[in-house]
Amino acid sequence: MSIYQHYREDEHAFVDQIISWKEQVERNYLRRLSDFLNPREQKILAQIIGENNNDIQVQFFGGNDYTERKKAIIAPYYENLEHEDFEIVLLEAKYNDKFIKLEHRDVMGAFLSLGIDRKKLGDIYVADGIIQIVTSEDMTPFVLANLTSIKNANISFHLSQPEALQVEEPDWKVLDRTVPSLRLDAVIKETYNLSRKDSALLIEQKKTQVNHKIVEDTAFSVEPDDLISVRGKGRSKLMSVNGLSRKGKNRITVAILK
Repeated sequence: MSIYQHYREDEHAFVDQIISWKEQVERNYLRRLSDFLNPREQKILAQIIGENNNDIQVQFFGGNDYTERKKAIIAPYYENLEHEDFEIVLLEAKYNDKFIKLEHRDVMGAFLSLGIDRKKLGDIYVADGIIQIVTSEDMTPFVLANLTSIKNANISFHLSQPEALQVEEPDWKVLDRTVPSLRLDAVIKETYNLSRKDSALLIEQKKTQVNHKIVEDTAFSVEPDDLISVRGKGRSKLMSVNGLSRKGKNRITVAILK
């Protein structure tokens, strides 16, 4: 049985990367540090490394216990890993929120416009005149020198203490739903109480992301732990698939971020 059958086709390259890291650690007894991974990638990595692996370990960290994007370290089982080993820094800036309205997407867009790979960016916090960016340690000098404006506002970042990160535990509203299939349009319809037509339109207009990637295929199959973002509707995730109803529909549990 091929390991690839458990994962989507566009995830196969990532699976290959994990297998390569795993073999290197087992062979050379040297740890491997990843870039920032989204929750789906974290799940894949943990599955492939194996929770009961007696030779190597994997740990995740993204700034605090509640960050969504995290780095992973794969290391020999006997190593003691510290947060400092993840080479993560917190950058912070202040702005006048009475005159400037900034959102998460504004900050991320400014960061990515510098030509930096998304993999180098962790969580972002924007609220009450404060911007916090979690990023890789090696990117710090470049970001400090070049990320000086966001949405036409002059911004000056500085290094902050990691414990100052204000990302808090997300508040999810958990709901049970039934869907005829696990197609993306069907899941969005029931999660956000939309019509099938409106759900399909949001997908076709590139307003829907699954695991931080735009999905244009209404028939895309959603899996447990997938994060769904719908512009103007918020974020949700498929928690679990709970079998079939008497009418043959899929019973699912979804969660919507409040």
